[in-house]
Amino acid sequence: MTTAQTLASVVSAEDLERRTAPPAGLRPWIAEIAHIPTTDPGPVAFSHLPLAATSIVLRREASGRRDAWVLGPRTRATYAHPERPAGCTRIRLAPGAAQPLLGVRAAELTDRVTLLSALPGPAAELADVLLELDPDEVTAFLEAELPHRVTEDPVRRDHRRLLNSAVTAMDTAAPVGEIATGLAVSERQLRNLFTAGIGVSPKHYARITRLRQVIAAGGNTPWSDLAHSSGYYDQSHLSADFRSLMGVTPTTYFRGDIPAPTPCQALTRR
Repeated sequence: MTTAQTLASVVSAEDLERRTAPPAGLRPWIAEIAHIPTTDPGPVAFSHLPLAATSIVLRREASGRRDAWVLGPRTRATYAHPERPAGCTRIRLAPGAAQPLLGVRAAELTDRVTLLSALPGPAAELADVLLELDPDEVTAFLEAELPHRVTEDPVRRDHRRLLNSAVTAMDTAAPVGEIATGLAVSERQLRNLFTAGIGVSPKHYARITRLRQVIAAGGNTPWSDLAHSSGYYDQSHLSADFRSLMGVTPTTYFRGDIPAPTPCQALTRR
């Protein structure tokens, strides 16, 4: 492999997002709020990259239909063609926020799509109102409502803070054992924190982080350099891990030859 080629016929859905950081009052639970404008169906396929986070998605179709979903952590890429003109607002939860907002551990949502209203947490109580709001009204509404509805005991709050410290360390590509030692916890405790608060293990979180670094840099950096800078053993390791998570090799993906789009995931009703 040489330098990655420019992507032509597939676009990451995240490339269409207009992202904003949440106000301070929401940051304990919300990492990012993003809006995707109404997109018409067309020949371009969308890739949904693996993502070690849970999101609330408010989807708006041009027909007037609106839905509020929860997308759990995504351990493998999916591909889709838009079927109807639609836009959405995506509310990405902070590490450890699934339990206080949605009433379930993040691991219960991994690779699943669930109706927000079907979950037992306080965010479900806001689903009907959220569906009626315009995108530019969502942040102010959440800022006014969430802090009064979310309750956490001191132990859960401490776990969330510890998890945030672990995630920050993980983003530096430090080994899992080294991170656990630095936080004065065992590797088993660290795994339990990640499973409950993020929905994937620390090692899978690291795999997803490395993959997203490769995709962000693809087209500008030789593969061998990317492998070294992203924490892979070598170029072969990069290629094998990329194929495992994306369904195709890096060269194939950046050429635009992707797996056939699949239908939207079926909703899970609790």
